[in-house]
Amino acid sequence: MSAMAPFSEPSALTPGSVAEVVDLVARMPMVLAVGAGTKPVPSSCPEGCTPVAMRCLSGIVEYDPGELTFTALAGTPLGEIEAALARHGQYLPFDPPFARAGATLGGTIAAGLSGAGRQRFGGVRDFILGIRFVTGLGEQVRGGGKVVKNAAGFDLPKLFAGSLGRLGILVEATFKVFPRPKAFATLLFACGTVSEALQLLETLRPASFDFEAVEILPDESAIAIRLGGAPESFAGRLAAAERAAGRSASRLLEDADDAFWRNLEPARPAGADEILAKVPLTAAELPAFDAALAAAGARRRYSSGGNVAWIEWSLGFEALEAALRVQGLSGLALAGPAPRPLIGAIRGKAFRSRVKAALDPHNRFPDF
Repeated sequence: MSAMAPFSEPSALTPGSVAEVVDLVARMPMVLAVGAGTKPVPSSCPEGCTPVAMRCLSGIVEYDPGELTFTALAGTPLGEIEAALARHGQYLPFDPPFARAGATLGGTIAAGLSGAGRQRFGGVRDFILGIRFVTGLGEQVRGGGKVVKNAAGFDLPKLFAGSLGRLGILVEATFKVFPRPKAFATLLFACGTVSEALQLLETLRPASFDFEAVEILPDESAIAIRLGGAPESFAGRLAAAERAAGRSASRLLEDADDAFWRNLEPARPAGADEILAKVPLTAAELPAFDAALAAAGARRRYSSGGNVAWIEWSLGFEALEAALRVQGLSGLALAGPAPRPLIGAIRGKAFRSRVKAALDPHNRFPDF
């Protein structure tokens, strides 16, 4: 089964202003906002739907380093945002994936994607303060605000995280940011099985080491644990973590640490028949799911201490769907030959349908 056509077709429309986005929604039968195409399955349009490329709605509208907030248009590349933050020693702690590939702010929100850095501070949903979007009625709506302390009300910004462009077209977003640690260091423990890795984490949990990232790597029979802070503190902190674990580890510092985590960033599969998917799960569900993936020969790793699986699957879409349903799991297909983004035992259909009906009563955006 082949994937739907990505947004890079000549039929893609490219609005140059928010007013043009409103006009497109008003006059086109169905539209889907797309960013840089780094996640082609969610960016693919069904028949009768016109892709709206947001790349011209780009730029940082407002950035106040003292308040630790910025506002940017939806088509702004993450790389541009990260560079601006870095000049002031700040960063996006949720570590958005595909930034080096050109991913945009709006696409990251719509896909609800976070990287390894979500371990300590949370994911993209936890950092959105406000949004501006266009509804299926062609109305501009603002949700949230531009400051960390905000008024109570329906939390539209968080609702749009993971909405896949089906609730409205995001045109602007405000985020909070954090000061970036001066340096990072990583402990790489050998772990023969996923169960052994989970047991190691359980051993370390009472010590409260404030790990920046925890990745379980079954293909390498290892678990990687990252710390951030002042470089002079690492010798004592790494030794303390090894003592708490009851075993020694390989230590990665400076360039070695940076290279290791860059290499772990998700990327488009190398094989044309491979599907890249993200699957949320719990530590209790992980051992059985990992056994199923291992039996299928899938490459995989687990972020956030085993709460997010990144999978490269080559046995076909139907087989991946079946594997997820057997485990009672749902996921998001990001790249490869998948006909739709939501896969597996999809939850929350009724709620999503009610919200979509309120924001898009005329079905100007594709269904989930």
